Amino acid sequence: MKWIAPSLAYLAVGLGLFVFHSAWGALLGFHAAIIGSLLIVRPNIPVAILFKSKNFKWILLSVSLCGSSGIALFLLWDVFDVASDLPAQLALLGLNSRTWIPFIAYFALINPFVEEYFWRGYLGSASKRLHISDFLYAGFHALILIRKVPSSSILFAVVALVGAGWLWRQIARKEDGGLLAPALGHMAADFTILMTIRAMTL
Repeated sequence: MKWIAPSLAYLAVGLGLFVFHSAWGALLGFHAAIIGSLLIVRPNIPVAILFKSKNFKWILLSVSLCGSSGIALFLLWDVFDVASDLPAQLALLGLNSRTWIPFIAYFALINPFVEEYFWRGYLGSASKRLHISDFLYAGFHALILIRKVPSSSILFAVVALVGAGWLWRQIARKEDGGLLAPALGHMAADFTILMTIRAMTL
């Protein structure tokens, strides 16, 4: 079940985006797949690990480094050759002036904790090398980027996300498994990226 769970998460995202054409459907389906898998396997990992940190410096490093993601996206928007019809694509997925703010709030406040427990907790590893979970974490983002940026930009994003997954695992290793610093860094990345996308598609 351990390595089937990511397939279910990928499937949920794919169905939400390409069958139901719903950003909310993709996100909530993704979370349902993850949480459902975790409820079945019941890993021996306390939820309290999400709020554990031994040293504030790891929180500061994670938040400051990952929080710059949105700034980088803003500065490189034209370089990534983002689709000119992105606002229309997002509207077709149900993201409009009424739904954007609650979507960003849920995505930034809830998603990082769900993902960190799953990718870095349940599927994580204490290895200093790249691990399969780093690639699995990064890979599903390619589904989100299809038709929104060219394949070269998708490849760049996936490589960057593999690096982010690896970094968050290393921070968790330094924190003796604590996931607060990775979760807060993930939160900073999600928030700044979504706010940039929102600002650039107004």
